[in-house]
Amino acid sequence: MSPTLHVPGIPVDLRPSPGSSWQVDPAAGALEVTAAPHSDIFVDPGEGDQVTSHTLLNAVTLLGEAPAGDFQLTARVTADFGATFDAGVLLLWLDEKHWAKLCFELSPDDEAMVVSVVNREVSDDANAFVVDGASIFLRVSRVGRVFAYHASVDGRTWRLVRAFVLDAPGLTPSIGFEAQSPHGEGCRVVFDQVTFTSARLEDLRDGS
Repeated sequence: MSPTLHVPGIPVDLRPSPGSSWQVDPAAGALEVTAAPHSDIFVDPGEGDQVTSHTLLNAVTLLGEAPAGDFQLTARVTADFGATFDAGVLLLWLDEKHWAKLCFELSPDDEAMVVSVVNREVSDDANAFVVDGASIFLRVSRVGRVFAYHASVDGRTWRLVRAFVLDAPGLTPSIGFEAQSPHGEGCRVVFDQVTFTSARLEDLRDGS
C-alpha cells in the first residue's frame, strides 16, 4: 500500500494512487503531479455500464477519507495543457461506479474550461464556462447530504457549477485531487492555496 502524504491545509493524510508521483512543497503550500499518458476517469455513457475501450479509470489520484459533516475543500489549479481533455481535478470518490469530479480542462476548441462530471454507473459531462487565464480556483463542498461544486477566477467571488447528491450505501466518500491526459502524453498540474474548512456554506447559489 502506498504511503500517505500530508498536504498543508488538509486535516487528513492523503493516499496516492499506485505508481503516481505526487510532490508536496510545504513551504509553498503547493502540490504537483504529472498525469500519466492516456489516463482519465470516465465511463462513456454511450457504452452503458460495461467496461470498454472507452472506459478509463487510470488517472493519478491523491485521496483521503472526507471528515464527517459539512466541509469546503478549495484549491487553485494550474495546468500545463498539451492535449484535449488534459485536466487538473478536485475529485469526490465513493467507488468505481460512484464518483464526481470538478475539472480545469482543455476543451476540443483549445479553450481552458471548468467542467464537471458525476458518475452513477456511467458518466455525465457538463461544461460550465471558459477560463481566460492559466489558473482557476475550484471548490467542493458538502452541505448536509448535498455536494456542491463552485469555481472562481479570483478565489473570492464564486460561481455555482452544480449541486448534487451522490450516495452509495455503506461507503464513505473520499476527497482529493486528480490529474488526467486522456489523449495526450501527460499534463503537469499544480494545486496551491489549498484550504479546508468545516464551515457550512450559507448559500449554494452564490457560494457564500
